[in-house]
Amino acid sequence: MKKINFLKYTSIGISTFSKSTLVAMCVIAFSGCTKNFEKINTDNSGITNAELVPDNNIIGLYYPGIQQNIFGEENDYQLCQNLNSDCYSGYYMSPDPFRGNINNQSYSLVDGWNSDVYTLGYTRVMGVVQTIEKKGTRTASPDFWGIAKILQVTAMGRVTDYYGPVPYSKVGQGATTPYDSQQAVYNELFADLDTAVTNLEKYVAANPKLTPFAKFDMVYAGNYTEWIKYANSLRLRLAMHIVNVDPVTAKAQALKALNDPTGVLTLNTDNAGLTGYGYHSPIWWIGTSWTDLAVGASLTSYLNGYNDPRESKMISPASSPASIAGQYVGIRAGTPVSSKPGYTGYSLPNFSTISEYSPMTLMTAAEVWFLRSEAALRGWTTESAQTDYETGITTSMAQWGVSAGSYLTDKTSTQANYVDPQTPSTSAPNASINAISTITIAWNSAATNEQNLERIITQKWIAMFPCGGWEAWTEYRRTGYPRLFPVVVNNSGGTISTALQIRRIAYPSTEYTNNATAIAAAVSMLGGPDNGGTPVWWDTNKGQAVPKNF
Repeated sequence: MKKINFLKYTSIGISTFSKSTLVAMCVIAFSGCTKNFEKINTDNSGITNAELVPDNNIIGLYYPGIQQNIFGEENDYQLCQNLNSDCYSGYYMSPDPFRGNINNQSYSLVDGWNSDVYTLGYTRVMGVVQTIEKKGTRTASPDFWGIAKILQVTAMGRVTDYYGPVPYSKVGQGATTPYDSQQAVYNELFADLDTAVTNLEKYVAANPKLTPFAKFDMVYAGNYTEWIKYANSLRLRLAMHIVNVDPVTAKAQALKALNDPTGVLTLNTDNAGLTGYGYHSPIWWIGTSWTDLAVGASLTSYLNGYNDPRESKMISPASSPASIAGQYVGIRAGTPVSSKPGYTGYSLPNFSTISEYSPMTLMTAAEVWFLRSEAALRGWTTESAQTDYETGITTSMAQWGVSAGSYLTDKTSTQANYVDPQTPSTSAPNASINAISTITIAWNSAATNEQNLERIITQKWIAMFPCGGWEAWTEYRRTGYPRLFPVVVNNSGGTISTALQIRRIAYPSTEYTNNATAIAAAVSMLGGPDNGGTPVWWDTNKGQAVPKNF
């Protein structure tokens, strides 16, 4: 784990770089320090606000920083996702014994790590969006405001799903910030998407050939139609999160997304991913430069058991120890790994296909097809749940450049057993474990809705790799699927059940110092102690052995 220090571009002459390029670099480098932005924007370069008004630079140059900070650079990504939800979703496990293996991965939650989720969301996304609002963007450039709202919902949806109740409706309105219930936050998220879609659809209707956001756009090169599709798909995702606790709102929001005339993501060309402005994949960096990364045992157990044709594209074979060299073997969460290079030879993401500048994916068309399949399974639409499910699989296969072959008709393959050669069965703790899922691939019309939901979520989980850890953990908590191996060692001191698995992360300790009254109210709304064992509002499955979603 490293800390990234950005260079201050104070000694670069204007003659070397264009003014807009210079300010863009300043915005990207300092987008977290919103209270100092005006000073950074003018003092170091001599550029005035008046000079930035043409071509939307006065607001547009904030956007690359906002977009990048949804995931953050490698240090922030490692803390905000890789060492929590990436691990809890079964995608990854680090071969680095951080803090002597007493860390997030073994359920000893590290406040200094997990508070970064809070910091990134509020200071580098929501705080910057508020700065943009103060420049009159809401009324002067409603299309740009729509993009800002979509990015805010993307980032802050993750924040509330990690913690539960969080500040949202009154952020920036006083010295202390009250928390909203998670239900209230979700209502605000849906309302923000209403604003975004309305603004963008009006702009496209009036200006069908204009792309004013293009030079600031790391996702869709200024194509507002694609942004609307992403916003609708994001609405569908959020709607499905709350289906077990507020089914009426869930259905209404899902149908609003699916019935919007612009549509949702359907093709791989619609996939939303961050790239450009010199941004490189933090997954690539953590795995190649820091060697702090390995894939999870749950992931390899499903890919191996299903003989999945995506496996060689998604991950690379293990190189050591000799007994597993050439095989696809991940590390089980909570394994007490030895000092490097003890476990560094286990399978990694395939860095031939996941390169330094591969897009960091926010959402794919494959995920949306699986969401549509679930909506059909619930009777919300007249679509075929089977057709949507199979389209999700083939869309994911095409994304990885492979053919589904006989995969869709495979009625026998199931999750494989997992064997860790470094923790033999005669020792304790033993990381080896037998498969815990018997779900097959082929759609089964005679199966129960619950069984077919497990199929949908398991395939959606595979399709969201390698960037979708935060959403995969959310879906696991919501549905109980896919069935993931529990941690090998649980260092939570009894606050988190090994069987039920972790349900959230704790609030930053600084909130108890700086926002004491509000955090007390938040914990009251949470309905349980502020630890990883208390479920968030929409989490009704709570890791039970027999999930119930119907």
